Amino acid sequence: MPEIVIHAVASAAYAGLAWHFWRTRWQAPQPRVGLSGRERLAILAPIALHGWLLAQAVFVAPELRFGFAPALSAMLFLGAAIYWVESLFLRLDGIEPLLLPLAAIAVPLPALFPGFAGGSDSASTEFRIHLALAMAAYSVFTIAMLHAVLMALIERRLHRLHRAAPGAAAALEGFGGPLAHLPPLLTLERLLFRLIGTAFALLTLTLASGAIHSETLFGRALRFDHKTVFALLSWVTFAALLAGRYLYGWRGRTALRWTLSGFVMLLLAYVGSRFVLEVILGRA
Repeated sequence: MPEIVIHAVASAAYAGLAWHFWRTRWQAPQPRVGLSGRERLAILAPIALHGWLLAQAVFVAPELRFGFAPALSAMLFLGAAIYWVESLFLRLDGIEPLLLPLAAIAVPLPALFPGFAGGSDSASTEFRIHLALAMAAYSVFTIAMLHAVLMALIERRLHRLHRAAPGAAAALEGFGGPLAHLPPLLTLERLLFRLIGTAFALLTLTLASGAIHSETLFGRALRFDHKTVFALLSWVTFAALLAGRYLYGWRGRTALRWTLSGFVMLLLAYVGSRFVLEVILGRA
């Protein structure tokens, strides 16, 4: 079977599941709670296909290719895989309609925008460790960002419910699934900061491994190009957020804004800049 057909099948499966979870978790009058065994297996199928496609590109292909599309595909694959594993231990209801459509878009992108071949240094152990850490950090930050978006939606509806007063029941019914069955916001907030703390540790290791690789390759630990600058700005943003949480108890909209700002800078560090170079400017 041609790989492009497998890309299409995996993308369609992600999209179909996104529609299913939208109907059963966000739109149903009595939303389901937790994943059933069939739903868990159904999610695992496109994740496995997605992982096989990435394995073909990384381990079987004669050369490792880089670009915004392979990076996005790997990021969303790991994000979906991390969600699946986390859902075994935690209730993550409501995040599926946010995550799965992004995975559906990301799967076929490498077939459309294959990127460029890496140099001889891309085969080194140092570089592969750096790449693995970077993709893991991006993926956990993606889950954290989607979690923050879900919290923002719930918080906005709760404010509307509070203002509605006499019509509170109608406002609650209008929101549907997420508000009806998700844990309290404080519980979701603790999970958000746990995700951010994990991703921040991975980002720190990414920067450290990148500095080691740069020292080996160029003779200096930091090259102040756009990738380094945006990655450092993202690291400082998340460090400030975690410090603010610990010292001043930052929460709610303050935490959500810092999370979104840090994630945007992290995207600009590689994915955004590569998209501009490859698609808009047509340069490798």
